[in-house]
Amino acid sequence: MAALFGTRLRKLRLAAGLTQTALGEAVRTHSTRINQVERCTGAKPTLELARALDAAVGADGLLVDLWPYVYREMFPDWSRKFMALAERAVVIREYAAAVVPGLLQTEEYARDLLSLDRTLPSEEQLEERVAARLGRQARLEPPDCPELSVVLDEAVLVRPVGKPAVMRAQFARLLETADNPCITVQVLPFSSGKHEAMGGSLTVLSMPDGCDAAYLEGADYGQLIEEPEEVKTYRVAYDRLGVLALPPNMSLDVIRSAMEGTYRGERVPSRSERRRVAQVQLQQSGRWQLRRGGGRQRRYGSRP
Repeated sequence: MAALFGTRLRKLRLAAGLTQTALGEAVRTHSTRINQVERCTGAKPTLELARALDAAVGADGLLVDLWPYVYREMFPDWSRKFMALAERAVVIREYAAAVVPGLLQTEEYARDLLSLDRTLPSEEQLEERVAARLGRQARLEPPDCPELSVVLDEAVLVRPVGKPAVMRAQFARLLETADNPCITVQVLPFSSGKHEAMGGSLTVLSMPDGCDAAYLEGADYGQLIEEPEEVKTYRVAYDRLGVLALPPNMSLDVIRSAMEGTYRGERVPSRSERRRVAQVQLQQSGRWQLRRGGGRQRRYGSRP
């Protein structure tokens, strides 16, 4: 329904002779927001925005009538398809904008996070959801463990989820990933500035047949992308995040300081310092390879 809403909006906008910029100005929003609504890549439109868009393009109430159905979609097909693809993926690249990815969450962290979901009417359903999330972590066990590359925004470290003990245990869980040669965790500091994935989380999946898929997620939306050229842009965006992020060893030090309560944002090394550290690590390792075509990266060593 969100896609139908966006398609109808685009047709009505073009029929009215309006550009996305002009329509954005008419409803007091940015052209980027109009693009997100039309392409179903951003947060769902509010009722206020739907009313403003309806009036601006002369929809005669059509968009307002469609709006309630957009919000009735709780578990769309692409959500189930994404989970199915993730179960088969041989490489998972994930940028986490606000919280630790589900594959690396502790039980208490997952429970505190999922308890925020107001659609769960009972404690029993909450526990079922927690069990399902933890069950998916079995994918990280050998021999079928995919290569998991995670970039955590600094916000993940400084915004507490649950009590301090829950966060300390979660940080300890992240540090344990150093023992798994299939997992790489990096921290993207605020000092890295703007980037292409701002506004939501990004996951890029690589399948056994060589095909890729991308998944975009925000607080109240998600979108699965499978068109090869479009997926390629998100894969490149993720690779750029990896360049902006701290190297794996330095990232683990930052996570350790957060666990110990000594972390301060201003202590994050500057970009030039991180570049020097990365150059030294590259020179010291003879196993660093980058497969042509933006594929898989091998670590500096057996531990990230």
